[in-house]
Amino acid sequence: MNTSGNNTSKHPHWLTLVAGGAVCAVLTGAAVWYDLTYNGGKLVYPMHSYAFEPTDIPMLLAVALDVLYVLYLAFLLVRGIRAQKEHVAKTGRTRRLSPRFGLLGFLGFFGFAGVWSYRSWGDASLFVFFAFFGFFGFFFEGKMSNTLMDERYRENVVRAELKAYRVGFSIIVLLLILAGQHSRSRSELIAPILIAGIALAVALTMFLSEYLLYRYDHDDASAMEEDE
Repeated sequence: MNTSGNNTSKHPHWLTLVAGGAVCAVLTGAAVWYDLTYNGGKLVYPMHSYAFEPTDIPMLLAVALDVLYVLYLAFLLVRGIRAQKEHVAKTGRTRRLSPRFGLLGFLGFFGFAGVWSYRSWGDASLFVFFAFFGFFGFFFEGKMSNTLMDERYRENVVRAELKAYRVGFSIIVLLLILAGQHSRSRSELIAPILIAGIALAVALTMFLSEYLLYRYDHDDASAMEEDE
C-alpha cells in the first residue's frame, strides 16, 4: 500500500515538470514569432548594441521564465544528488536511478543544430550538445540501481572507468593531431571540429564507463552461476 502511494505521489511531480517545460517552450516559441513578426527580429538575430523598447517585453519575459525554470531544475538536481550521496553512504549501495533517464541522451541530437548556427552566425557553441549523448549511459546505470557495492563491484568500476578514459583520451589526441594537419585556408573549421569532437569524446567516455560496468558485472555474475 505504501509503495503504490509513493508511486502515485511521484508521478504527478514528473508530469508537472514536463508540463512546465512544455509551457516554457510554447511561450518562448510564441515570443520568437512575435519578435520576428512585430519587432523585426531584434532579439532573435545577433546585435551589436541594445536599446529597450516596449515591443521587447514578450521576449524578455519568455527568457526570464526559461531562466527561472532552468534554475529550478538545477535546484532539484542538486537536491537529488545530495540525497543520493546520503543513500550511498548509509547503505553501501549504488544510487537509485530509473533507466528512463537514459532518454536524456536524445538531447545530444540538438548538437546537429550547431551546423545551422555555425553556417548562419559562425557560432559553434551548439556542438556542445553532442556531450548529452553520454546520458544514454543512464540506461545501464539504472539497470544496476541499488546494487551492493562489494569488492568485486568496485574492481569492475575501476576497470570500466580506465578503459573508457583510455578511449576518450585517444580520441582527443587524434583530434588534436588532425587539427594540426589542417591548412591555413581551412583554419576556420578547426574550432567547430574540436568542439564537436571533444563533446562526442566526452559522451563516449560517459557512456562506455556505465556500459562496461554493466557488462563486467553481469559477466562476473554469469560466471559465478556457472561455477555453482
